[in-house]
Amino acid sequence: MKPSSVALLMSIGILLTAIGAHASPSLLRETQRIELPGVHGRIDHMAVDMANRKLIVNALGNNTVEVVNLGTGRVEKRLSGFAEPQGVLLAPELRRLLVTNGESASVQIFDSATLEPVKTIELRDDADNIRYDPATRRAYVGCGKGRSGALVVLDVQEGTKLADIELSGHPESFQLEATGTRIFVNVPTAQAVEVVDRSSGKVVASWPLVARNNYPMALDEARGRLFVGTRSPANLLVIDTSSGLVVASLESVGDADDIFYDVSTHRIYVSGGEGFVFVFDQLGADQYRLAEKVRTRPGARTSLYVPEWKTLFVALPESSGMNPEVRSYATAP
Repeated sequence: MKPSSVALLMSIGILLTAIGAHASPSLLRETQRIELPGVHGRIDHMAVDMANRKLIVNALGNNTVEVVNLGTGRVEKRLSGFAEPQGVLLAPELRRLLVTNGESASVQIFDSATLEPVKTIELRDDADNIRYDPATRRAYVGCGKGRSGALVVLDVQEGTKLADIELSGHPESFQLEATGTRIFVNVPTAQAVEVVDRSSGKVVASWPLVARNNYPMALDEARGRLFVGTRSPANLLVIDTSSGLVVASLESVGDADDIFYDVSTHRIYVSGGEGFVFVFDQLGADQYRLAEKVRTRPGARTSLYVPEWKTLFVALPESSGMNPEVRSYATAP
């Protein structure tokens, strides 16, 4: 080989190495895959037991709740006796695990340490998402069909139902202010976000949306921005919580079901059944950009972001001969 050819190849090699060294690393780095043996059908929401490094997975289509040991990477225990488990909440300071059932219209309460059943509370039809206010030790459950939608208020410590907050339809994802008294609620049948005041227990505003099928939601309370995922079309909407106006709209993943906002990195993670997680950068209160698309699997709609661990968990149902599993991703700083 001529010296000039050798020099050329060396130059190309050096160039490629330099390009590789400066290539942007992925914002989501896969760190673990955990199989869910014997789980069939759709997988819904998840919660994490941080102290014991366990992941609680609602296997809705299987009518079970899978308790995953993140240390061993295996399912440690399976809880049965559910009817479409959808929402899940862990209140470790009260030693309580709550699971909502869509088909049986109930919430089941367990001792979170022993996983033994404590109590069942009857609710309205289609009990779904659940959120917790640690200051009052109250939980809010979205339920109801048709025009009988509501947020049901529970006293988690006592295991009692306190009140119903009436809505115009079935609530999907909703978010509680930490420093205020508002709850922002996605009501897809109304094609709107309804705003509830926790003090009065009433809807105080309704913000109409142009896009339809608004399911997932996250909140940036410090900047007064609400992130809403719609499916028709597949968009990420950014809403000003002082006015209810949409200040930004971006193309997003199809069939979105979960959104999480990381306040430390100003990133938004959206998981959808199209088979991707979309990662958005928040450049300013009204400025956003799509930073990355991470491939998962068709049907992988639900996820859970744990900011303390900088980890995103994504649930992947069985599909085309592939086993159901949970994948964990470390997020970039």
